[in-house]
Amino acid sequence: MLTKDTIAAVATPLGEGGLAVIRISGPAALAVAAAVFRPAGRGAAPPTEAPSHTVHYGHIVREGQRLDEVLLTVLRAPGTFTREDTAEISCHGGVLVTRMVLAAVLAAGARLAEPGEFTQRAFLNGRLDLTQAEAVAGLIHARTELAVDAAHEQLAGKLAGRIRAVRDALMNALAHIEAHIDFPDEDIAPDTQAALLDRLDRAGDLMRELLRTAREGQILRRGLRAAIVGRPNAGKSSLLNQLLGRERAIVSPVAGTTRDTVEETANIRGIPVVFVDTAGLRETADAVEAEGVKRSRAALESAELILHVLDQSTPLGPDEAALADELAGRPRLMVLNKHDLEARLQLPVGWEGIPVSCATGAGIEQLKDAIERLVWSGAIAGEPHQLTVNARHAEALRRAESAVGRARDTLATGESLELVAFELRAGVRAVGEIVGDTATDDLLDSIFRQFCLGK
Repeated sequence: MLTKDTIAAVATPLGEGGLAVIRISGPAALAVAAAVFRPAGRGAAPPTEAPSHTVHYGHIVREGQRLDEVLLTVLRAPGTFTREDTAEISCHGGVLVTRMVLAAVLAAGARLAEPGEFTQRAFLNGRLDLTQAEAVAGLIHARTELAVDAAHEQLAGKLAGRIRAVRDALMNALAHIEAHIDFPDEDIAPDTQAALLDRLDRAGDLMRELLRTAREGQILRRGLRAAIVGRPNAGKSSLLNQLLGRERAIVSPVAGTTRDTVEETANIRGIPVVFVDTAGLRETADAVEAEGVKRSRAALESAELILHVLDQSTPLGPDEAALADELAGRPRLMVLNKHDLEARLQLPVGWEGIPVSCATGAGIEQLKDAIERLVWSGAIAGEPHQLTVNARHAEALRRAESAVGRARDTLATGESLELVAFELRAGVRAVGEIVGDTATDDLLDSIFRQFCLGK
């Protein structure tokens, strides 16, 4: 990627709105802005002469034609997001006018930025490490307050601090091992060996502690998949609508109305939950309904949480009892629907359910509380932490932990120090990938390619 040229892109979502922001960054950012911006007012300075962190009123002009009335913010290096000279144009938010202003900026000498290129420049210029760069994307895509908090903690550098502590411990141990390799006539003293083993043990503990947050981080970022299952007409679609707070699924007294899975995400006590409403599980000769049952089974297999809906106004059938036995041992909540009607359901000994009425909304808040307790109980994830690792971090940590384990075993048995050093170098490289110290160009491209344009 070129880092000496000047890039520009729309930094706000395309669409009709009050404002849109075009961001320009690079060595010629202020010159490009000066080519298209005409400051209004007597004595107003052009962008190339304006002080840093100042806002100026004027117009965007191209070939003598006024395109829009704007505010231009001047930001001089190094006190910017990218640590490059930056100009931001706040124009009106119509699709056409935004494109016209961007076209004028590109015609003045900037090139269109690639997805994530502003954040990538911030990383390459030392403004952010790789975990902080990923936190920017996490903050943008956060769907709950817990996810926002986790992104802020990572953006503040707390995850990077933990990772660098691991890397420093490994580097320190590696330096001691290499020093002994340089002087092969001197054996490692028992107390020195014990200290090195203790250092590797502590590094391993730190990595395992971070790895325990990976599952929770996955839930906060992509959401927990919860399948709503039960027999036809138990109230599954009604429950989905209550949990979402709106009519999303078709509700009918006719059994078998739901023929396909319906997925929607809801914020349940700060946890993004992807609810999957399924077709009623039963034997059927209807080809379409049978396909729906097949898809319901697939959704059930991939779910991390199951809401088993039972109709409290009817006796327990053998198919429902069999389904309950099938789901035993999996994270599950039994939801006793139609609590507003006369109860005819007798639960077997040991079964516990949460009574709700999808007709009146009674019990829905208690169900949400139960979902939250189950998620953070350890059945699905660990205790909630604001500092979590993502899938990329976890994969690198597992490689590092494995390499450090092999190094420790080799050192403990008194085998070749060269093998110990080899494994420690592998661990250092893996840990360094997380913060970007040893990241390859391909890895960086794959990370920043996932960012939106203009970020």
